[in-house]
Amino acid sequence: MSEIKVNSIKGVGASTAAITVNNTDGTCTANITNNLSNRNLIINGAMQVAQRGTTSTTSGYATVDRFNNIYSGTDEAPTQAQVDVASGTTPYTLGFRKALKITNGNQTSGAGVADFIIARYLIEAQDIANSGWNYTSSSSYVTLSFWIKSSVAQNFYNNIIAEDGTSQNYAYETGSLSADTWTKITKTIAGNSNLTFDNDNGAGLQLDFWAFAGTNYTASGVSLNQWGAYSTGNRMPDHTSTWYTTNDATLEITGVQLEVSDHATDFEHRSFGQEMALCQRYFQLRGGGNGAYDAMGVGAVWNTTLAFIPYSFPVTMRSTPSFTLLGAVTDFRYTRSGSEETPDGLTLDQVGQNMLAIRLTDSSMTANDAVRLYNINTSGGFQFSAEL
Repeated sequence: MSEIKVNSIKGVGASTAAITVNNTDGTCTANITNNLSNRNLIINGAMQVAQRGTTSTTSGYATVDRFNNIYSGTDEAPTQAQVDVASGTTPYTLGFRKALKITNGNQTSGAGVADFIIARYLIEAQDIANSGWNYTSSSSYVTLSFWIKSSVAQNFYNNIIAEDGTSQNYAYETGSLSADTWTKITKTIAGNSNLTFDNDNGAGLQLDFWAFAGTNYTASGVSLNQWGAYSTGNRMPDHTSTWYTTNDATLEITGVQLEVSDHATDFEHRSFGQEMALCQRYFQLRGGGNGAYDAMGVGAVWNTTLAFIPYSFPVTMRSTPSFTLLGAVTDFRYTRSGSEETPDGLTLDQVGQNMLAIRLTDSSMTANDAVRLYNINTSGGFQFSAEL
């Protein structure tokens, strides 16, 4: 009987073996992972979901879900937006239709030492701890990949922070980007014995995509592509100010993927519905732009001035959420005893990760009557946030 004995099988010109064979027991490991699901640790990396809106000059979570676009020290507020990927570009041919875009304002006073513009993504510690990455081993890897386009030709520095234990920092560069050209960035990152990730729902890994960082956050001696102790003023090498001091310069990102692998695989495209459900662990919107006469729930009158309306979240939220009432109480109506009424007040009670009770107050209600709450225009709505 013929027999072939090999250590590995590798494609011509490939740097990584497709199949490796254990010389002792003959077991093999396949690295053919392009079609495996649940690889991407990033939610909404294709920028499909934007529950809060598609454009904003507000610093913080305001457009593309899960990406916290923050800035400080600017003379004019930058704009964050969910935008279309242009047809005919490489990301478009690979199935990307949306991107996160940052448009710089007019920074007339120049690049200040405390100025910054960042797109930040935070991953729960338990998602890293349970990912399969042996993060304390230098021979175990995660690979970060994404597409980026700048209207200004320059090199950008980014950093990653492991937040638990003694915080660790990993700095890397995009390399010189050509103006108005999509470029794919791939960084394979080894583990380190100093890394710690708690098995909880707190922030574990922070990915910062910098459009600009003043020298309060940078240092010329920071080493690239290796872990080191984190400090606020030692995150990455000094940034050039070219992009920041160019009026209305733009920076776009899409296709963000972080996977347990020593190489980048094809982006894991998920359906809009899957991405929405994953995003709703951190933020949920009811009404508030989704349409008029959006039902908020059905409940019962407790006494002559108070009704309780149970409200269940479609997915369990990361933690007990904060609540924002969109619009005014007058943007809502409720029905009782065959009539439509405007409530006097709307507050929350017994808020949990899975459900809560809406407290509706009004005068002259009748105990045990059924009530249905809804908005009457697109201004009225509820926001629930459990962001990291």
